Amino acid sequence: MLQRDPWLLPEGVEEVLPEDARHLEVLRRQLLDVFECWGYEKVIPPFIDYLDSLLTGSAHDLNLQTFKLTDQLSGEVLGIRADMTPQVARIDAHSLSHQQPSRLCYVGTTLHTRGGALDKTRIPMQIGAELFGHAGIDSDAEIVQLMLEVLAVAGVKNVHLDLGHVAIYRGLVAQAKLTEEQELELFDILQRKSNSELSSWLDRYAIPEELQAIFLSLPKLNGDQSILATAQTVFTSADVTVKAALAELIKLADLMHAYYPELTISFDLAELRGYYYHTGVVFSAFVPEMGKEIARGGRYDNIGQIFGRARPATGFSADLKILAALTKVDKSTEDIVKILAPMAQGDLALDEKVRDLRAKGRIVIKALSGQQVSAQELGCKQILEKNDGNWVLVTLN
Repeated sequence: MLQRDPWLLPEGVEEVLPEDARHLEVLRRQLLDVFECWGYEKVIPPFIDYLDSLLTGSAHDLNLQTFKLTDQLSGEVLGIRADMTPQVARIDAHSLSHQQPSRLCYVGTTLHTRGGALDKTRIPMQIGAELFGHAGIDSDAEIVQLMLEVLAVAGVKNVHLDLGHVAIYRGLVAQAKLTEEQELELFDILQRKSNSELSSWLDRYAIPEELQAIFLSLPKLNGDQSILATAQTVFTSADVTVKAALAELIKLADLMHAYYPELTISFDLAELRGYYYHTGVVFSAFVPEMGKEIARGGRYDNIGQIFGRARPATGFSADLKILAALTKVDKSTEDIVKILAPMAQGDLALDEKVRDLRAKGRIVIKALSGQQVSAQELGCKQILEKNDGNWVLVTLN
């Protein structure tokens, strides 16, 4: 067996050191305050759960990302959550079980078997919000707005919003009467945006010419809002479900342009990430310095069905660590004023002064007996000194 240095961490697993941890925690509190102001109540799902609960419904694509282990008490297979959304859906469907819409939010560490292609981490800190119990475009718009508000409060700049609707592809597949195998083949080709392969694939099957034309046009239907008008023409022969999905997307786009006139919005009607999870509108937020989305979400109706209650649902999530990395411009702590209190065993006046300062949110470090470290080395800019019998703050030069 190879000897490994005991300080080494597994690949994709990282420590968060004090300065970054402080920034992460401040950001976490700020964003939870945003959720609360919008009426979203915090829930805390368990870190470990029954595997079938974690992979329920349309969440089965998480199977490969989920660590699995055997429960020593029950002998059943458990999983360590790779995504918190199915657990939040269970809370809405089973534990709350009221009829009115539920607005729930969460933040916590998740665990992935493999890191991402760019960020490599296997322990993202997922933060997000879910709205259950409403099927209209209003709830989709609210969730997109909340995501943009979270990014703005976090200090993320130059956000680009990408919108799509998976029901367009679902409707076309149903209209073409594709088998499950054919659907998977076509899905794979569209994901790779291989036009030549798409044309060859369509030639192999007896798909009506008008639908072949639509499928061939799908990879080209991406860009600014003008492609929505193009799509209306392309989808002339599509059935009512496809046209309804496009109408929803157009309405959402109009709302977003009205709310955020300066926001860059693009559309991709062949973008099918999360296809086996989402059922309607899907959206992602991008920034120029990242090669992947920094937040994403969409509609995923009926995920709570296995828990006894199918409800419309929409939501979004992000990795708090990525948001913190994007917004931590300066690692200096010049704005943090620490105070050094001397060692004075039994001095009740000093103890009272220290308690008073800490109660006001000030950072006070008590010196330890035999300590040879100076105030400056501890990062302290003030010290407590006794003056005429009173303990007073003195600023160091």
